Amino acid sequence: MSLRHNVLLFLCIFPFTNALYKQWIPDTNFDNATNWDKGSVPCGNDQVVFLAQSKVSVYVETAHTITGMSLPVDGELILASGAGFTVREGGDPGCGSGVTAHFKDSESQKWFDPSLWVAATTIDDLHRGTYQFSVHEESVPCQYDDVVFREATSFRVDVSSDYDVPVKSVSVLGKKFTSSSEFSQYLSSNSGKLQFHGSSSLKVGNSGCNDITGCICDNSGNRDRICSNVKCDSLECKKPLNPVGHCCDVCGAVVNVQFSSSFNFESYRQRLQHLFLSQHKYESIQMALSKVSKEQRLLRVIPFGATQEIQVLLLDQKTGQEAGKLAEALARDVVRDVHNHGLNFGITSAEFQASSGASSSEAAGNNAGVVVGAVLGSLLGVCLLAAVVVLYRRGIVKIPRMPSIPSLSKWKNSSEIGELGGPLDHGFDNPMFDKPTMMPEEPGLYGTEMINTITLTPSGVHFVNPVYDETDFNA
Repeated sequence: MSLRHNVLLFLCIFPFTNALYKQWIPDTNFDNATNWDKGSVPCGNDQVVFLAQSKVSVYVETAHTITGMSLPVDGELILASGAGFTVREGGDPGCGSGVTAHFKDSESQKWFDPSLWVAATTIDDLHRGTYQFSVHEESVPCQYDDVVFREATSFRVDVSSDYDVPVKSVSVLGKKFTSSSEFSQYLSSNSGKLQFHGSSSLKVGNSGCNDITGCICDNSGNRDRICSNVKCDSLECKKPLNPVGHCCDVCGAVVNVQFSSSFNFESYRQRLQHLFLSQHKYESIQMALSKVSKEQRLLRVIPFGATQEIQVLLLDQKTGQEAGKLAEALARDVVRDVHNHGLNFGITSAEFQASSGASSSEAAGNNAGVVVGAVLGSLLGVCLLAAVVVLYRRGIVKIPRMPSIPSLSKWKNSSEIGELGGPLDHGFDNPMFDKPTMMPEEPGLYGTEMINTITLTPSGVHFVNPVYDETDFNA
């Protein structure tokens, strides 16, 4: 089977989308030991306390025996089948002397905290724990993503933002909401008010990504909120990189891929995972694949538009001076693969930057880079010429006139001027010296005596300077 047939089969297997399933990690389950200040689930000799002013929806999976319980003013207990509470004094020899267990406050858990989400390409990968690494802006749900709150769990999440938060769908307690009206009814219920709170509204029913080349996440409007929940590590690499959509500089490599309309985002993700990340030497590499928009600048200064490209962020687990070297090696392999096979996947060119300071670019095909460079150079020249013509016609730009050059015949005729006995060239009028009224009156300075002292000789023009007149000097 040819490489082209393999590519077509590859495109048929994987969907034409880069939307993900984003699952919320925390919960407010009674049976989750991390939700208790003592680090363990209350047992038969313990007293259970919920803060009186807390607003919380607690999911209870099993039956429990306790000595007492203090409930909040505004809260709920969701009991699974067979779950419940028995209250009695002592009687549990395996529980020790008994303690007062406080349920932790969950008010601080925010929707825009990247560390509180995991992502997967399919719901099965989500259940298996096969997660995708993403840049910080894409670690929280994007507008095309399906949001999942695990079955048999409850939660409380702060959805505060300056904008509405759009997503494709939301699954809560095993029910999937895909329409805005249906989900709005749930948000107005007692459980919905306790689980979702904040200044903005969560909008469900956004269309999925229908672009084969992928879709831009577009969480940049909430970048400040996202990055406020991220702590960046100190770096030791030579030239840290700042990938689009990431809150922190990193040691590693970034590959920027230019693509055509036949490019398939999801199939290329799978190609990189199966061709490279499955290799033993690269198994520790984290890869984040994103479609991003980058501002274009003429001469790297003047902005003139934006272009879309695929960003491949590669991070390794090494630290110190070794950080980023393995990621750079993988970046070189990816760029080399684009050079050899990129056209088969709708990729026109790729380049990489590494935190070591190294960089490289490759065009798909042998001479494609030369052709693309020549075409872009020609287009740029035509555009600049057209711009000058338009500005000239509108009068914004004026082309200065060149000084006229006298003809040879005129030059020849004028060369006779100045010969002995011919007319004198007086040049231009000087108001300081041509008009006697412009200077203080000095006897004889501008009189006939001065004019009569000018004589013509074969050697040139001579005049008498009254300041150094011979008679005055002798005197």
